[in-house]
Amino acid sequence: MKGIQPINDNVAIQLADDAIEKTAGGIYIPDTAKEKPQEGVVAALSTDAQAQLAVGDRVLFRKYSGTEVNVGGKEYIIVTVNDILAKVVEVDQIPD
Repeated sequence: MKGIQPINDNVAIQLADDAIEKTAGGIYIPDTAKEKPQEGVVAALSTDAQAQLAVGDRVLFRKYSGTEVNVGGKEYIIVTVNDILAKVVEVDQIPD
């Protein structure tokens, strides 16, 4: 079984499995025409990144950052901690 362990200040983010998309007219949208995802779940992280993130955190990252890789049949993007913009958290109310 293959796994992934980022080094330095890198984070492996598992991209969401998107369903096949098609338009209202029934035209299927190929992967090459889709916009690159900017959200995913932290799958693994280096020791340098553990101060800010944890495995399982849902994060938003820069649009054109990182390197996409396929390990063990799963799609990941490897980004630096600096390319992660925010954690997605649940809140009752956005503070003023």
